Amino acid sequence: MPHTAQDWPIGAALLQFPAASPGGLPTQDAPASEWSRVLGEVAAEGFDHVDLTDSWLRPGDLAPGRLAELARTLKEHRLGLSAVSAIRRSVIDPDPAVARDNLDYLLRTVDAAAELGAPVVSVGLHRPLTEAQRRALWFWHEPGAADPAGDERTWALAVRRLRALGERAAGHGLRLSLEMYEDTYLGTPESAVRLVREIGLPNVGVNPDIGNLVRLHRPVPHWEDLLLPVLPYANYWHVKNYHRDLDPATGAYFTVPAPLEGGVIDYRRALELALRAGFDGPICTEHYGGDGLGVSARNRDYLRRLLSVKLPAIAAEREGAPA
Repeated sequence: MPHTAQDWPIGAALLQFPAASPGGLPTQDAPASEWSRVLGEVAAEGFDHVDLTDSWLRPGDLAPGRLAELARTLKEHRLGLSAVSAIRRSVIDPDPAVARDNLDYLLRTVDAAAELGAPVVSVGLHRPLTEAQRRALWFWHEPGAADPAGDERTWALAVRRLRALGERAAGHGLRLSLEMYEDTYLGTPESAVRLVREIGLPNVGVNPDIGNLVRLHRPVPHWEDLLLPVLPYANYWHVKNYHRDLDPATGAYFTVPAPLEGGVIDYRRALELALRAGFDGPICTEHYGGDGLGVSARNRDYLRRLLSVKLPAIAAEREGAPA
């Protein structure tokens, strides 16, 4: 195993931080002191890594001097990067101009991630939230945009453009991780595996964020059936969990965010399955609602406890000795 339980890179997501300061200034244009305020909160919760989520700040759109400011601010708080996550920037958006702009943005993001020393860039094919999703209590209660099923021309475009991103990442020595998300070409294990295999680059893999799937208000496969097929290709991992229930009398589904140890996904087993499959990538703890950062810190500690048991046991088995 490449890491120990205590030094495995586990980063905090920044989903819970808005894209503007309390005074209304966009984070993108804010002084480094505003970035420091947020990153200081992350460090105060005991994190030594952060997933630089671009819903908070877009490193790919920072001028060189500002990117250097960001690097200094991270260093001041002794924070490394588990990854840069660029979300809702589909390279196959139905609007060709938007799709091309997204590809250019993601290429810039890969370059910026390399400048900042991030080992991974995580991207997906999901698109911006619809108006109905923005109005909903939880956005996954409403259906979002979907990739065209059975459209081999659009599929080929996804392969070609994601391969270009993977090649740019490889040139910097980075991994590219493709985030699983419903109703996209990364929305099922079979489709995600096919996409990675057709891209055909060793640094391109899957971000098996199955929390995006188990939270849906519709029938979904058991979480193990979602996870197991993609684990041989996993190279980064957003982890989050949800309570999930079904009222058989009405057919109504119910899902809300949960801490890792409390939801429908058994992360004790999921982590062991991942380690046995050879997973060695950074991890990012996410949580929607309430004090997302505080819950993420609790989730990080839970993962470290699991790793402290799982890593020695698996290593001992491989050496043929009792744990």
